[in-house]
Amino acid sequence: MSTETENRSAKILLLATLSGGYRGADMVGQGHMDYPPNTYILPVMSAAIFPPKFYIDAFNKGFDAITVMYSGTDSPYKGESEKTAEIINETYGKMKELNLDPRRLRLAAICTVCVRPFLEEVQRAEKLLEEIGSVPRPLTKPQAVPAQPAGTQGGIFHAN
Repeated sequence: MSTETENRSAKILLLATLSGGYRGADMVGQGHMDYPPNTYILPVMSAAIFPPKFYIDAFNKGFDAITVMYSGTDSPYKGESEKTAEIINETYGKMKELNLDPRRLRLAAICTVCVRPFLEEVQRAEKLLEEIGSVPRPLTKPQAVPAQPAGTQGGIFHAN
């Protein structure tokens, strides 16, 4: 029996800040270089505005890998790099709760003229998805195994 995961191609989301990653993407386009058609680029002012729920929702709604391409410490917004890192770290915790491989979410500092690093990040995500596949959907927290009552073994009550 096939599942939705097996029948569709994996999708990569790039959140690219206008002051960093998006300019790298633009340089790739101007150079007529290619990246996989399953790559979606969302230009954003700052990656620090997206809460962990955004990333979890993106995984749940069809994306299999997300790379946040920002300008790192060169950001024009004071505290953006630190806040973005905090959000990503918090998201890793939520991903762990859902049994999502943390390699699916990556934070990468990309400069305004970083063509090669931009392409390398896309290729890294593509290679990762070839290795681990798409996200199984819907995302659910693993069921807790109930503790067995005292005096039971293997679910069968044994009277003493």
